Amino acid sequence: MSFSGEIVSLFVVAIAIGMDAFSISLGLGLVKLRLKRIAFVGMTIGIFHIIMPFFGMVLGKAISEQIGDLTTLASGALLFFIGAQMFFSAFSHEAQKRMQPVGLSLLLIAFTVSLDSFTVGLGLGISGVRVILTLILFGVASAFLACLGMLLGRKVQGYLGVYSELLAGSILCCFGIYMLFG
Repeated sequence: MSFSGEIVSLFVVAIAIGMDAFSISLGLGLVKLRLKRIAFVGMTIGIFHIIMPFFGMVLGKAISEQIGDLTTLASGALLFFIGAQMFFSAFSHEAQKRMQPVGLSLLLIAFTVSLDSFTVGLGLGISGVRVILTLILFGVASAFLACLGMLLGRKVQGYLGVYSELLAGSILCCFGIYMLFG
């Protein structure tokens, strides 16, 4: 395959992998986030989309078939748990402090949305792709899509008001259920 063909193929895979980050970020954007926080969350998700496929590439294809389903289940369960926490904290007076994607919550979200890139990395590691190029494309695409999702969610939040937190939690729960059973 030519270099340009490889870039196009990897770019398409990067967009596909980043769509999880976009979907989750739509829900995150429904919570009032400042632009600085959106950029930080996007960068964190992008970094995780570099780290996870790297580890996947290092481990290789030998174990990809055995852990592929496990990562999907773990990812779905974590998303459901985070969504449920967001949904029920919307009824609390302290919801704003707990709803912000900071600290451990941010790391869990970034880890969860990048789990699928780990299994993709397992397969790509064997195929002989250009590792640095692949990782950069994965990181940039997912960071961009995460920021785009949060910005769109932020716009919608203004129209939904108080119900945006309930919707954000519901989106994450539904996405988690889909990953568990779909």
